[in-house]
Amino acid sequence: MADAPQTKYTRSGDVNIAYQVVGDGPPDLVYVPGWISNVELMWDDPGTARFLRRLASFSRLILFDKRGTGMSDPMPVDAPPTLETRMDDVRAVMDAAGSDRATLMGHSEGGNMCILFAATYPERTDGLILISSYAKRIWSEDYPWAPKPTDRAAEVEGVEEGWGDLTGHLEWLAPSRINDEAFVAWLSRYMRLSASPQAAANLLRMNTQIDTTAVLATISVPTLCLYRTDDLDVNVEEGRWIASQIPGARFVELAGGDHFFGVGETEPMLAEIQEFVTGQRSSATSERVLATVLFTDIVGSTERAAQLGDHEWRNLLERHNQVVRAELDKHRGREIGTAGDGFLATFDGPARAIAAAHAIAESVSPLGLEVRAGLHTGEIEVVGDDVAGLAVHIGARISALAGAREVLVSRTVKDLVAGSGIEFEDRGVHTLKGVPDEWHVFAAV
Repeated sequence: MADAPQTKYTRSGDVNIAYQVVGDGPPDLVYVPGWISNVELMWDDPGTARFLRRLASFSRLILFDKRGTGMSDPMPVDAPPTLETRMDDVRAVMDAAGSDRATLMGHSEGGNMCILFAATYPERTDGLILISSYAKRIWSEDYPWAPKPTDRAAEVEGVEEGWGDLTGHLEWLAPSRINDEAFVAWLSRYMRLSASPQAAANLLRMNTQIDTTAVLATISVPTLCLYRTDDLDVNVEEGRWIASQIPGARFVELAGGDHFFGVGETEPMLAEIQEFVTGQRSSATSERVLATVLFTDIVGSTERAAQLGDHEWRNLLERHNQVVRAELDKHRGREIGTAGDGFLATFDGPARAIAAAHAIAESVSPLGLEVRAGLHTGEIEVVGDDVAGLAVHIGARISALAGAREVLVSRTVKDLVAGSGIEFEDRGVHTLKGVPDEWHVFAAV
């Protein structure tokens, strides 16, 4: 979390609201999160962090935790705040950040706060962006996209009994990351530290009572509605209907099924947001280069975190991160991002990448940690500070096959370092999930 902005506090009534300001602007962009959030932990996921940094590249981004969630004051478990009270928190944060006017961007449940604010304070609202938002969360004949009462009650009960357990939920929250162990671990922790089980359940109950359908027609500011085609949490047709009720609203349907906006294919969404906020579409270009991709992660991290507790685990994880970054610098590696307890880095040569992987394994050993690593060399797409492409996916899948202190590589890597003196052991031919063909894997020893 070294690049995370400073968290500040402001008062909304008698409650302390945590907020952050990133970027210079103008214009100002206020992000109102969904059901729960934690402004500090959201920077720990590379995808979410990249999304937020991109927003801050063309705006002064203001983000906060709603009362009862994250770093803001907790709320009485038997008295969740009303939508109107939470809307006041938006105004308090804008005042504290010195923002007279801003575009409001609401995701999921956060859209309701933005809808009410934009209709109530048009003089302070430059525009309204709704991402996978809903206007009502209980089924009726004239609003058939919301859950039925029995389904909603079961959802609340499931939260109370199994908070932090993502079993069965990732398929509608973030299906593109369902096999990403580091992301799943981060998301589980993010949920636990964003709200207590009872607070999360009470917020769901409160959200069930929200109905802003009558407010939609009163919105007079420019509005952009962004919805993904296969989102299982908020139906794309629900978004289309919401846009039809707001005068002059623009509806954009995006490919994908992730409800979380920071995962999946994010560039089309970011381009739409940038154009709406600034009037100009992104001019970012990508380049394709040959590189060696290295993935590392800590073996048994979940069990170790449970054994140590959150505070001690964070201290140990920070020491691990410092060690890994030192080795990356030493071996000319470029850090792309971290995901929970893992690193993604690129190298301009496979031999240096293998040396770095072994050095990382040795360096973290005195901390009582074991890491595994996977490498592949191929053409990657570089977009700003991020990388993409099939080679990245192959490296991630090979890493998942590795055991403790093991460095696994593709045949491409092995062939490219011929004559270097590096020895390899055959680990067989594997089918990598989501990757065509079969891949011969070797352990660098």
